[in-house]
Amino acid sequence: MRVMLPFLVFIFNIFIVTLNSVVCSVAICVIALFKVLLPNPKQKAKATSVANQVMWLWATINAKVLAITNRVEWDIEGGEQLKKDGWYLLISNHLSWTDIVVLCCVFKDRIPMPKFFLKQQLMYIPFLGMACWALDMPFMRRYSREYLIRHPEKRGQDLLTTRRSCEKFKYAPTTVVNYVEGTRFTSEKQRSSKVGYQHLLPPKTGGIAYTLAAMGDQFENIIDVTLAYPENTEKPFKDMLMGRMTKIVVRTKVLPVNEHVRGDYFNDKPFKRQFQQWLTSIWQDKDVLLQKIYQSK
Repeated sequence: MRVMLPFLVFIFNIFIVTLNSVVCSVAICVIALFKVLLPNPKQKAKATSVANQVMWLWATINAKVLAITNRVEWDIEGGEQLKKDGWYLLISNHLSWTDIVVLCCVFKDRIPMPKFFLKQQLMYIPFLGMACWALDMPFMRRYSREYLIRHPEKRGQDLLTTRRSCEKFKYAPTTVVNYVEGTRFTSEKQRSSKVGYQHLLPPKTGGIAYTLAAMGDQFENIIDVTLAYPENTEKPFKDMLMGRMTKIVVRTKVLPVNEHVRGDYFNDKPFKRQFQQWLTSIWQDKDVLLQKIYQSK
């Protein structure tokens, strides 16, 4: 019986979360069809606003399911001055798929619904791709250094694509999310990275630099979020689906958009070094904070 209960909770959560995602994706796809017919960017932005409300509903249902099937202790601090009508860049450490659910649950009523940078390939996933397009989530096609050596004519195209994707954000308050590590944290990845972090992977400056180069003038603040699941460190997403998630820690710092992040990262080498030092300092502080969280569990 003790084995069956988590299994049944898992089946229930999978069913409800999948149903919620499918229904909301279809609703957003319908909005997308109308959006295609609208003649100007401001009207398209209104359609996106309606799609954002559907995403808010998706996040709210997920939060209810999480509350019903898990006895979670939420430990949330910081970010009291945030507002729903602001423009933000949100940076965070990345532990699992749980992070997306948690970020949406915590911030859905405090800031504009988050926009995640997505790989170009995700556009072609049925329903999901069109839903993300209707939500104005930017689809990125990044070129590797090796590819650019072979095709120098493509140099700068990824930044141009980012700027074009972010153009529409000027018409409505927006939160853009950047997982600075570029991939989910695992102990194996941490060991192979050979850096001094205990609970993080080294930050990748390129992605956040692209975002700031495209939208730096629009962002009011940078939201620095630290996530931790101190009692479910190994498989937090599976534990959440099985009703075993017990504690979620969210720490938020609101940082200014100042001279440390304003500059030409791609052509100004002194600024690039300063930018890297700024981000490294944030990541070192985050690692210390995570160590304190894990020690106090």
